[in-house]
Amino acid sequence: MRARTPVKPAPKNPRPAPGPRAVVRPADASSPGVGHAVAEYVLRLDGVRFRGHHGVSDSERALPQDFLVSLEVVLPLDVLPTGDHIADVYNYDRLATLVVQEGTEHRCLLLETLAQRVIARVLRDTPATRVTVAVTKSRPPTRSSVDSVTVELRARRSAE
Repeated sequence: MRARTPVKPAPKNPRPAPGPRAVVRPADASSPGVGHAVAEYVLRLDGVRFRGHHGVSDSERALPQDFLVSLEVVLPLDVLPTGDHIADVYNYDRLATLVVQEGTEHRCLLLETLAQRVIARVLRDTPATRVTVAVTKSRPPTRSSVDSVTVELRARRSAE
């Protein structure tokens, strides 16, 4: 019979030290869970849908097709709400609207171009420091049967 190795109990109330980017928010009765270090503020929108005229062939651009976009933005910690008030939060409806505007107001031959346009718009119109966008097209015209194709691009705000 093998001897068991004793398991060390987990330390009580471990408190990691805030990193260089961490912000410690003051405790506020209206904000549960604050008073701890927040290292990053990320908003993720999955499934932003629109119909657009994108593609290489004339037939792809002739009729609107369904597109699906996932968007992830990293925001500066100074826009993180300190209270539990809707007026203080970053408006993610605005992010969804600019994705749909880029997808419906402009025509692109390539999904890569559309993804770059979305990134440029997010970095121009929001305080985002990093952006990831994934653009999915259903049933692309290919010789083999393909359900969908997705192009994902990542970018960061350049130092100004």
